[in-house]
Amino acid sequence: MLDSNKCHSLSSQDVNVCYNVGDFRGIDKVNEKPNWKDEIKSWFSLVTDRKTVKGARITYQVFWNLLLIFLIILVLGGAFAGGVGAGYFASLVKEEPIRSYESMKKDIYNYEETSEMYFANDVYLGKLRTDLEREEVKLDDVSPYLIDAVVATEDEYFYEHNGVVPKAIARALFQEVSNSANQSGGSTLTQQLIKNQILTNEISFERKAKEILLALRLEKFFDKKEILEAYLNVSTFGRNSSGRNIAGVQSAAKGIFGVEAKDLNLAQSAFIAGLPQSPFGYTPFTNKGEVKADLEPGLTRMKTVLKRMHEGGAIDSKQYEEAIAYDITKNFVPPTDNPTEQYPWLTVEIEKRAVEVLSKVLAKKDGYEEEALKKDDDLREKYITLADRNLRQNGYRIHSTINKDMYDVMAVVTANYKNFGPEKQQVITDTETGEQKTVMEPVEVGAVLIENQTGKILSFVGGRNHKREQINHATSGLRQNGSTMKPLLVYGPAMELGKSAPGTILPDIPLKLNPQLNRPWPMNYTRTYSGLVSARYALEKSLNVPAVKLYKDIVDQRPASYLEKMGFTSLVEEDYTNLATSIGSLKDGVTVEENTNAFATFANSGQFIDAYMIEKIVDKEGNVIYQHEVKPVEVFSPQTAYLTIDMMRDVIKTGTAASIKGRLKFSSDLAGKTGTGNEFYDSWFVASNPNISFGIWTGYDTPKSLKTAGLNYSLRTNYLWAELLNAAYDINPALIAPAEQFKMPGGIVRRSYCVTSGLLPSEACSRAGLVETDLFNAKFVPTGVDDSLISGKFVRIGDAKYLALDSAPAEFAEDGVILNPDYLQKIFGITANVDQLIPKKDRWANILIPNAKIEDNGKAPAAPVVMGSGSTLTWGSHPEPDVIGYRVYTNGGQRIGSIKAGGGLAQNVGNGEYYVTAVDIAGAESPPSNIVLIGAPAVTNPVEPKETEQIPAPVPAPAPAPVPVPGPVEPVPDPGDGSTDT
Repeated sequence: MLDSNKCHSLSSQDVNVCYNVGDFRGIDKVNEKPNWKDEIKSWFSLVTDRKTVKGARITYQVFWNLLLIFLIILVLGGAFAGGVGAGYFASLVKEEPIRSYESMKKDIYNYEETSEMYFANDVYLGKLRTDLEREEVKLDDVSPYLIDAVVATEDEYFYEHNGVVPKAIARALFQEVSNSANQSGGSTLTQQLIKNQILTNEISFERKAKEILLALRLEKFFDKKEILEAYLNVSTFGRNSSGRNIAGVQSAAKGIFGVEAKDLNLAQSAFIAGLPQSPFGYTPFTNKGEVKADLEPGLTRMKTVLKRMHEGGAIDSKQYEEAIAYDITKNFVPPTDNPTEQYPWLTVEIEKRAVEVLSKVLAKKDGYEEEALKKDDDLREKYITLADRNLRQNGYRIHSTINKDMYDVMAVVTANYKNFGPEKQQVITDTETGEQKTVMEPVEVGAVLIENQTGKILSFVGGRNHKREQINHATSGLRQNGSTMKPLLVYGPAMELGKSAPGTILPDIPLKLNPQLNRPWPMNYTRTYSGLVSARYALEKSLNVPAVKLYKDIVDQRPASYLEKMGFTSLVEEDYTNLATSIGSLKDGVTVEENTNAFATFANSGQFIDAYMIEKIVDKEGNVIYQHEVKPVEVFSPQTAYLTIDMMRDVIKTGTAASIKGRLKFSSDLAGKTGTGNEFYDSWFVASNPNISFGIWTGYDTPKSLKTAGLNYSLRTNYLWAELLNAAYDINPALIAPAEQFKMPGGIVRRSYCVTSGLLPSEACSRAGLVETDLFNAKFVPTGVDDSLISGKFVRIGDAKYLALDSAPAEFAEDGVILNPDYLQKIFGITANVDQLIPKKDRWANILIPNAKIEDNGKAPAAPVVMGSGSTLTWGSHPEPDVIGYRVYTNGGQRIGSIKAGGGLAQNVGNGEYYVTAVDIAGAESPPSNIVLIGAPAVTNPVEPKETEQIPAPVPAPAPAPVPVPGPVEPVPDPGDGSTDT
């Protein structure tokens, strides 16, 4: 056993040996105070001992190798994990194309901006109908407060990062993996812009990976100002004060506070900047445009935004305190009128027409002409869809032709008009339940005012109550246009074809012009006839029979093609052949706009100028992408147009529209036409002056007769027409009532004609006083001389007139004018009762009707029976029909008088004896009558008296057969004119 002292004196490498051998004597000294110097020396000697150093070196090498292995494993593991992560990221974005600058620019700036509508002269109307209102604004036109508020709230590192913030992404990833309840999100403004404009709101790692990739690429292409500007125009901001959804800071500023985005103060900016986090939670308005009862969520959010601005150094403490104390609720703008609600017919019409014209613009860019769209329904539908989408997304400015003041005042006149007529019952059926109910249906109205030379639709009346009936009665409703069709389809085309003139003579008598009807057709409105009339008179009084007769003469030349040229779009094949088309019985009908537009053709010297409402469309950069161009279409010659205008002047002067003269507050050279549809369903009046054409229609939506007690339906329509035009006159007198007249073109001459034939007057026509003068197209002046009348002798028997035989005594014959027996068949090609052609009055009274013929019976007439009373001889009409007169003799055989059979059968005489003889048409004279003594007897050589008792009593001559007057006929196929104020 070793001594303890020896153990202490051993070298360090032998110490363990000492203790191992169990020598514990040194342990007894453990509690003794050690000598620290000795201890240091001892430990130092231990550390520096060769064996110790060697062992430490081995330990260090082992530890270092282990550390290197760990680091290698860690790096390899990290690389592996990174590779896996990178691979996963790559797999998520592998379908995402590499986007170019142009592609990303198009996507980023492709945010929907609501298009705006304007009245004429750049008067603002309102925004197009849309689910989301947006108005673009440049960043320079946004309040700096709002910019700072958005950055402080949505992306505090916006100006430092390159599109993404890694720690924010890591934090969001950790929260997602750990399913943390409080997720702060990791999207920058750049990422949010990518999400809104290129990607979707889908919650997935794939969408997030694409968002990060595209955000980095976007930051490479665009500077911070461009990104921020796009974000401010893209974000949604809840609702405006009218309850409509809004996007973009400009719409938010206007819709919430009624100011431009550049004029927002600090508090207002903070409020708007806080909205995107929960647009409909923080918005102050309901979907009805009412201020919410609880505004606290939005106000609290505003304070949060202000706090972040203060903490980020965007505002100082004073600004912060002032903004916190500011009451923004006093700045909430009141609800504004929705143009769709205030101008429902107008906004819908502008939108519809804007889509139509823009579809043609887009198609033309792709190489398709307008004709291609007309022929290919699918192609047309494609471009209509594209145009509609463009209008709702691209912030166009749509400028219309509508004069706001005229439109407004016409709406007031319509609302206040008292003479529409009564409401009538209508049974309607619920399409879902089949339940029927009865409602009261009012008389509706459609009217349109067009500027002739440009085609601008200056104003219109779409109806009386849009909430009850949405159809635009001025532009969309198809109705029968009644007698307003006559100048368009009958008289205008007939004059253009050289088949008629204002002085053309037409028959107005009962004619069977429809072979399918076993009765006269058409009928005139009054169920009466006027005989021979001029085309001018027939139009002035709106006579149906002459119009249909003339149309039948030209229908083989398809005059309905003139309607095509004048903008009628609803014609079908039967409209080209049906004679009833001439008096307005169309298969489908025509709109008020089309009908009025066609009348403007005459005012434009025969050129049709298509009416329009869209003046131009301007994009948000100010480029005019559509500008209307006037493209006249030659329809009629200037001569035909003027002659038609001149005829229609008489309609207003003395015809069916004479009532409007006393209703207008101005004087103007007006020419127009009234019209009534089949069964009195439709009432029309259309008229033009050199500047404008104005047409109106009234009727029930479900066709019903307009005839009622009280004011005539045609007068009700005409009076409203006058009131509406008076209102427009108050707005623009120079336009509505020009001082100039319609100008007569060259090639118009004035000529005299015979009113029985329309040919040049003959001597017989002049003798009868049947010559009139009118205007003619110099190309179609009549060259033939009238042969419908001849000079000759006739005799009277009662009220009838008969051609005299050559042997008829001159004392009983009269010189006169006789109607040529061949006239009817030659001129009109018809067989009719001539009695109805020649009126028995005025200047016509001296005309002999050729069907009055009498034949000589070949024997002398029997002696008449004479009576005396006072100083007068009297006798009755002779029973024989060929007796044309009577001779009165003294008993001595001296003739003292001749009495025509058509006159009074009496003779005043002096005292004496007398007798009478009868003379027939051949000149044969009867034996003397009985002798009649008047007063004291005279000394004479008496003639042997006749046995008067053997003379038969006079038998009255048969009266001429009465002219049949047609009774009432059902009006189903008789769409005549209903105007009666002549």
